[in-house]
Amino acid sequence: ILGIETSCDDTAAAVLRGGRLASSVIASPRVHAGVGGVVPELASRAHQRLIVPTVEAALEAAGVTRDALDAVAVTYGPGLAGSLLVGLSFGKALAFGLDVPLVGVNHLDGHIYSVFVTEEDATQDGSAARVPPFPYLCLTVSGGHTQRVRVDEGFQHTVLGTTRDDAAGEAFDKVAKMLGLGYPGGTVEDKLAREGDPAAHTWPDPRLDRRKYPDEPYGFSFSGLKTAVLYHLRGLADAERDAAMQGQPLADLCASCQQTVVDALVGAIRDAVAATGIRAVAIVGGVSANSRLRADAQTAADADGFDLFVPRITYSIDNAAMIAGTGHFQLAAGHTSPLDLTAVPNLKV
Repeated sequence: ILGIETSCDDTAAAVLRGGRLASSVIASPRVHAGVGGVVPELASRAHQRLIVPTVEAALEAAGVTRDALDAVAVTYGPGLAGSLLVGLSFGKALAFGLDVPLVGVNHLDGHIYSVFVTEEDATQDGSAARVPPFPYLCLTVSGGHTQRVRVDEGFQHTVLGTTRDDAAGEAFDKVAKMLGLGYPGGTVEDKLAREGDPAAHTWPDPRLDRRKYPDEPYGFSFSGLKTAVLYHLRGLADAERDAAMQGQPLADLCASCQQTVVDALVGAIRDAVAATGIRAVAIVGGVSANSRLRADAQTAADADGFDLFVPRITYSIDNAAMIAGTGHFQLAAGHTSPLDLTAVPNLKV
């Protein structure tokens, strides 16, 4: 199975053989760093330039030809419309030309099943790969999404809760931009936070108050954190603001913001485990690469007695291995797509 992922700015392709990953290639254009965010027009043009060499590189790395493919799995949403159309158009044309099934993959589903990605050489000793049993709880945290999902066998999903506004990763990036850390700033914040005091500042809890939102017991709202940091910085004199954005004060700001987000996410996981009785939990998406989230989630798993599954950082960020793997699950469930499949930028789970 060839997987293709072009939902945002990275162009990615991967080959799954016998249910295991044979190759994964990601081309990351650095055309957005200087403008503080992803520019959709620049992203789609980069995909047009990179899609053919990226797919060819993935096939070559796997040691297979196009004629050996049994199916083409490609992201069709959610994401940037122009970016999605480049990958989807290429995937449909390739599937049609090879006369093999097309499998349209929801990018969010790709993250959900990223914990099943296993390289071909990872289990050569005959041991089984460590993957979650069904059902499991999945927390997807990225720049565009934050939600909890119950995942059942047979490609069945139940959304338990999501964010009402900003996603966790979006909050990280916007705070980083305020602090002059550039874009994307999540990894820089994570690094600085290791030297900071998580208790230096108190910020609003991103979890929704169940008394105010009884219909959204597992919901989040991260816009308040971003706004609180903005008002904090605006309330400082110029000299104080300059001092707050460097050295130890900057590390303290990063650490306290990070801890607020992590506490909300880990607390939400513990609540869901207690409410459902499901003892297997996956954390996926770009923010699952955050070191504090990984550490605190493992501490909670050890304390509460649930099993934690987190993909390798390579498969936490956007990648095509998770798209190929999800395509594998969809084919097993009998799901294929028509050739008139179109991009759905606001696709939900």
